[in-house]
Amino acid sequence: MKTRTEGSDSTCWSLIERLKNWDDKTGWQDFFDSYWKLIYRTARKSGLTEDEAQEVVQETVIGVARKMQEFKADPAFGSFKGWMLQITRRRIADQFRKRMVAEKTRRRFSAETDGTGTTDRIPDPAGDHLERVWHEEWRQNLMESALERVKRQVSAKHYKIFHLHVVKQQPAQAVCAALQVNIGQVYLAKHRVSMLLKKEIKRLEQRSQ
Repeated sequence: MKTRTEGSDSTCWSLIERLKNWDDKTGWQDFFDSYWKLIYRTARKSGLTEDEAQEVVQETVIGVARKMQEFKADPAFGSFKGWMLQITRRRIADQFRKRMVAEKTRRRFSAETDGTGTTDRIPDPAGDHLERVWHEEWRQNLMESALERVKRQVSAKHYKIFHLHVVKQQPAQAVCAALQVNIGQVYLAKHRVSMLLKKEIKRLEQRSQ
């Protein structure tokens, strides 16, 4: 097992350690930019409304800030990914509890007695469904984050070629015609950007393990 001082893992864990400093605005902005979509989409797919999901994002970020000192940037402690899931799960559960209280209040004042109770209708945030959604959204979020970082490392032309040919899966000849480039440029851009993307994905994966 690697220690925190070996190889690239040290750099990845050090990025998480930065979040222990509340005054590190750049670190916290990077955290928000990297993970807010993941939290939001997981909340939405759990059955929350847009407003409820936005509140989950806000409360999860606050929760991470409050508990960051407890998190140990060490693989032996557990993954950052799993730790964040637990915080997000609790905030999603909070929203369902708020909804349930509001529904019970409404039912009490309207004297409704038929139908299924609110607790029977809402999803279970502790169930396997949320964990599956989280893992799926984590992979998508990781890919989007990696692409955004790679985009800043290559020329606009090379990234556009890669985006059309690899991301949008357009045939090489179609890309040549659309961007007025030759086939060699298409394959060169694909190779260079793909190599950078693999490195960036690996770095982000190490950061969250």
